[in-house]
Amino acid sequence: MDVQTQAVPAAPPSARRTLSTLFAANFVLGTAETLVIGLLVVISGDLGVSVPAAGGLVTAYAVGLAAGGPLLTMATMRLDRRTVVRGSIAVFVVGNLLAVVTADYLTFLVARGITGALHGLFLATAFTVATAVVPREAAGRAMAAILLGNTLAGAFGAPLGTALGQVAGWRGAFVAVAALGALVLAACWFLVPSLPGASADDAGRGQLRNAFAPRVLALLVVCFLVFAASCAAWSYVVPFLEEVTGVSGAMVGVYLMIYGAATAAGAYVGGRLADWNAPRALVLGLTGLTLSLVALWFLGSSPAMVALILAPSLQHRVVGLAGPGAPLAQSLPASAANVGVATGAAVGGLAISGFGVPAAVAVGALIGAVAIPVAMATSRLKPVRE
Repeated sequence: MDVQTQAVPAAPPSARRTLSTLFAANFVLGTAETLVIGLLVVISGDLGVSVPAAGGLVTAYAVGLAAGGPLLTMATMRLDRRTVVRGSIAVFVVGNLLAVVTADYLTFLVARGITGALHGLFLATAFTVATAVVPREAAGRAMAAILLGNTLAGAFGAPLGTALGQVAGWRGAFVAVAALGALVLAACWFLVPSLPGASADDAGRGQLRNAFAPRVLALLVVCFLVFAASCAAWSYVVPFLEEVTGVSGAMVGVYLMIYGAATAAGAYVGGRLADWNAPRALVLGLTGLTLSLVALWFLGSSPAMVALILAPSLQHRVVGLAGPGAPLAQSLPASAANVGVATGAAVGGLAISGFGVPAAVAVGALIGAVAIPVAMATSRLKPVRE
């Protein structure tokens, strides 16, 4: 399969600087998103709540991103995109500092929900900026560059932040994230170009009508299924490796580090596939996801990597189908993915409770198998013509 069917003009240096800055910003925001997971026990002890209650901090961020991201995107649609990028990161920094100075669990919970919503707003705006500064043929790769920041945050940023938190306390880890946020805010101030917001006509009801059109919702269902399938298994990959494949101790960490490196390559491949043929890439990628889940049963391979390869194609396809509703639609795949992550993790947990650790992988493969014909059906959908 040759995905290089046409030459793509190289992005100018200013565009590369913009993409690098947005990647770095998403890396910082993604690190803050997942940092709580590694510090749950420490946070629960310090705030005097149970570990499950502390886990609500993870849920609050996901709910904020899934629900608040599209709402904030709609509310800020008429503003200059550079202003929105700056503002979302600035309030994100303040939200993380609020978590540092508070001794109240509910205040921390609200701060997490707000920062999650701002992360969703940043993603939608960053995708708009990224695709505006590169040739149209390179839009998939531009989106992949942004997504790579979040991917590497989970693979490297959060583990490093967790290690810092064990030494300097969880508040010290959040101060470090806030400091990095301030640095990327300064970079965005100088390296993200001005980009006008939508006009009054474009930001009205037509935006909602196109962004939530049935053709777009169908793609969001695919996005939901992709991440539900992956996370049904990946959420429990450590116990799977330990109990089923016999990998334990330091080798689990080695496996996860290899996964982190593989996702970086996967994001690049996903971007090229999105630029090549996004509908076909979804069908092929979902087939690969299902097969990788079957392979996980036998070999311990990584379905999450395949899911991340699909992400740029999903983003690219949703935006294309939304047509005039693209500015708002930019925020929707992340929302659908977060709902899929939560659903997949919950379904996988139920499967484990009833049938043991391998059942989570079987459930993920089943969801992936269901998603293939859905993706095939959506490949026939056509973008609207303005």
